[in-house]
Amino acid sequence: MTISDAYNFRRISDQLTTSGLVRAANVAAIGKEGYGLLINLLPADSEWALANEDELVTSQGVRYVHIPVDFDNPLAEEFDAFATALDDAPDGKVHAHCAANYRVSAFIGLYQLARGHWTVAEADEFMADLWNPAEHSVWEAFIATQRTRLAHKN
Repeated sequence: MTISDAYNFRRISDQLTTSGLVRAANVAAIGKEGYGLLINLLPADSEWALANEDELVTSQGVRYVHIPVDFDNPLAEEFDAFATALDDAPDGKVHAHCAANYRVSAFIGLYQLARGHWTVAEADEFMADLWNPAEHSVWEAFIATQRTRLAHKN
């Protein structure tokens, strides 16, 4: 089992992948798979959190960044920390995950848009393949607010 077997796995590029839930078997060889960074957006107290995920990952020489995002209250500061982690990623591939790839797909869409890699339509298409943020008013508002904020930064 590899990281590509994780729930709702998606490959953005050769260097960037995302997923929902990971299990120990998914991250057991993440270093050998060429990953240099794993970003976890799932709060540690979630019933879906992987115990000792940080140790499983860092024991392989892979950098681990934990940014717990409350699904009911995503914050701009959390997205900014996510963007910084991606911008400062060490050599190697990057994998980001949460519970279902909802949080991550929203953050990835915003990140790719902010960096000029995707259009709004491409970001929306990526998220729509996994979920519909409009069904979660908090996320619909968060995404709209972040897009406005990012447009003013550029």
